[in-house]
Amino acid sequence: MSNKVICIIDDDPIFRLLINKVITKSKIDYHIVSFTNGKEAFDSISRDLKEKKSLPEIILLDLRMPEMDGWDFMENIEKFLSDKNNKTAIYIVTSSIAVEDEEKAKTFPEIMGYLSKPVNGSQIIEITKKKEV
Repeated sequence: MSNKVICIIDDDPIFRLLINKVITKSKIDYHIVSFTNGKEAFDSISRDLKEKKSLPEIILLDLRMPEMDGWDFMENIEKFLSDKNNKTAIYIVTSSIAVEDEEKAKTFPEIMGYLSKPVNGSQIIEITKKKEV
């Protein structure tokens, strides 16, 4: 099992299943962890950091979720990501067509890209290849 982690934060079970299948079929060497909202993900990542575990290499983040949306997640996790040794790449993956969401994403240096759903497998493979470089 790989020690590299892709974290999927999305309340859509079909999207999470799709990403799992893409990664499994393409034999990408990443362990997958999934959360249905930003709060679950933030709490888990916070616990991992307290236990001296590393952050995920890649986070695929939805914007519209219950309990804690993607923007709230970004505001809460930003203090952990500001460490200059941090190598986490965050990609917004959303069905939102709001231009202001895309513009807001540009204000977070940790956000490497903004993908509109539906996402295809080649986009996910390309994201993992960027991390290998």
